[in-house]
Amino acid sequence: TTPTATTQPSTAHPSADCHQPKSRVHLAALLGEWRTSEPAYEALADVVRVLCLDNRIAPRTALPAERELAAALGVSRTTVAAAYRSLRDTAHIESTRGSGSVTIPIGRTDLGRVWSADGSIDLQQASPPSWPGLAGVISDVAMSATTLVARSGYDILGSTSLRTAIAERYTASGIPTTIDQVLVTAGAQSGIHLVATVLVGRGDRVLIETPTYPHAAEALRRAGGRMVGVPVTTADGWDLDRAQQAFARTLPTLAYLMPDFQNPTGRSMSAQERAIMLDAAARSGTVLLIDETTADLNIDRGWQPEPFGAGHVHGDGARIIRLGSLAKTVWGGLRLGWIRADADIVRRLLAARSAHDLGTPDFEQAVGAALLPRMADILPQRSHVLRQGRDATVTALRSLLPEWGVPDVDGGVSLWVELNAPLSTNLVLDARAHGLHLSAGPRFAVDGGHEGRLRIPFTTTPSDLERAVEILAAGWHRVRSDAPSSAPEPYAAVV
Repeated sequence: TTPTATTQPSTAHPSADCHQPKSRVHLAALLGEWRTSEPAYEALADVVRVLCLDNRIAPRTALPAERELAAALGVSRTTVAAAYRSLRDTAHIESTRGSGSVTIPIGRTDLGRVWSADGSIDLQQASPPSWPGLAGVISDVAMSATTLVARSGYDILGSTSLRTAIAERYTASGIPTTIDQVLVTAGAQSGIHLVATVLVGRGDRVLIETPTYPHAAEALRRAGGRMVGVPVTTADGWDLDRAQQAFARTLPTLAYLMPDFQNPTGRSMSAQERAIMLDAAARSGTVLLIDETTADLNIDRGWQPEPFGAGHVHGDGARIIRLGSLAKTVWGGLRLGWIRADADIVRRLLAARSAHDLGTPDFEQAVGAALLPRMADILPQRSHVLRQGRDATVTALRSLLPEWGVPDVDGGVSLWVELNAPLSTNLVLDARAHGLHLSAGPRFAVDGGHEGRLRIPFTTTPSDLERAVEILAAGWHRVRSDAPSSAPEPYAAVV
């Protein structure tokens, strides 16, 4: 499998501007059960390719020496040398005698598009197409451009009109909010980075769901946080016993949670799960970072929960920071998000923000202020689009891949599918070679695992999703045929 773009290997010295090198132990853990096909060297190379494509190994990262990696994996040095040679041939790494090997940035011709020029389908981004009325709103806002450009153009807090609309929406949902409790950001991801920078110090414990939104974990790690994973599954929800123990024993500084239509599982917390999480955080003094970017993506959930922590007042227990965005509900290209927090936290975030960016563009804020009062019209249309995609995907999967565990989800953007073999990485590689781009299950793991899972977003058209499942079904047959006849022994229990 080769990169999808024509990016040429860098001529820079491999040791220049490298990321922190991967130790042999760290890389071995990322590789997991890599020996799922023959020849062994190509199976090893393929898994490294997926790690690069998923950004689990960042560009310009130094890889272990051949002898070190061979010892860690229990294979011959010849196998590792052949794998590295294969990776050089496909422009995934470059090597210099005496300096080792580093990964190369991999370009993509289809970046940011559902369809590329060659007709391939990109399901790495779980983002629906834009709301049909968006173009009209943008046109209306553009008519007031004279007023907009009369201002300075730097607004690190957020416009009064947009913050007022956000505060009113929270208040109507049962969370009384004033505009001094709202900070507008350039998308929810920007908000996660800002919160992590201000509240997480090097070595601080951060409680996080697993599987989870990978870019959140990356931001929290970059701030120096040490991840403490709490499992969440489509069938059983959050592991409350593990969560209570993690809060009590590790006293995390911050906990990142998605209570409604969690990405990637699509699961929503019950009232009991919300209460237990809130109480455990209060007891440990943990700040809760609640990601609500998918909270409005209800398809057919038959019950309407209160927003997480509604009625909770600081002083009774844990502090809550909320993240919102218009990326999933309106359009991913509208880079507009917000943070809702106590006023003193907003002031701390505001003081640190200028080191990251100088605010959110005025035009996008004006568009957002015009959109929020229309959410009663927008959300039913989003529900309809997502229902069509979900139903088409579920029907196709259960017809063509009946051996897979396909969950019933009532909202969100994706299915967290259970494969009946730990071959997610191999399947993603095969699918990519046949025009379908997905992220392997381990991409969403906190501490490894999920090789037997695959996230399948249902955010594009039903016909595209049906074709995607056909590609997966054909690929699954090939991958299973190439897999070794003897399955690896299960991991021993860890006490």
